[in-house]
Amino acid sequence: MQKAGLLLRGWTRAWKSVRMASSGLTRQNPLANKVALVTASTDGIGLAIARRLAEDGAHVVISSRKQQNVDRAVATLQGEGLSVTGVVCHVGKAEDREKLVNMALKLHQGIDILVSNAAVNPFFGNLMDVTEEVWNKVLSINVTASAMMIKAVVPAMEKRGGGSVVIVSSVAGFVLFPSLGPYNVSKTALLGLTKNFAAELAPKNIRVNCLAPGLIKTHFSSVVRRKNTIIPSPRSIERIGEPEDCVGIVSFLCSEDASYINGETVVVGGGTPSRL
Repeated sequence: MQKAGLLLRGWTRAWKSVRMASSGLTRQNPLANKVALVTASTDGIGLAIARRLAEDGAHVVISSRKQQNVDRAVATLQGEGLSVTGVVCHVGKAEDREKLVNMALKLHQGIDILVSNAAVNPFFGNLMDVTEEVWNKVLSINVTASAMMIKAVVPAMEKRGGGSVVIVSSVAGFVLFPSLGPYNVSKTALLGLTKNFAAELAPKNIRVNCLAPGLIKTHFSSVVRRKNTIIPSPRSIERIGEPEDCVGIVSFLCSEDASYINGETVVVGGGTPSRL
């Protein structure tokens, strides 16, 4: 009888271990010792992503165009006990992109993750009123700079045996936000950029996926929210998204749990229509 009891307790412990493993309770720090670069990461979605990657074990290098913003965000995250450093980086400048990559290599001897989050939206109005200068600026920062950042990190990822890239697009890439034509077009282009890089980099064991947030409560989205340009959907969750709503999926896409996911776009939009 005692032997049967010991056997039963042994099976019970084993079953609990299986259940904990399947629920993720035993999977601490899924990004342990990974090195992550996050562009435009001193505020909003970028900052929230940087925090989550660091909480999940990564060494994170954040960046932004202004030194004071970098200093403030680094101090905040380091104050939370996270492994975070930062550098000024205007993604539209080749020398700044190189500086960001070199800082990660100097501090951590490699790069495993890139989250390309930088974007601009300098125009609100009719497409017929968009100047060539505005088109060049939007496409240069929102699309070309993302492609150049990916190109810059690939050699370092190859040396590590692979890596993960997450491009931050928007539901605006699927369904137009009125009066934001150039921005919408740039975000649609990122969906194609994801597919093309995913196919080209797969042989190098570098996965490229895309996050498409809906309306998220950030300074960047404040103009859209003020003008109520979002098209409602009967499926929509009746609240504005928070930056933290986006971070879990990014961490997942950068982890080994997503090792067979490539070239996909995940919409975090509360039910916003998201089909081309």
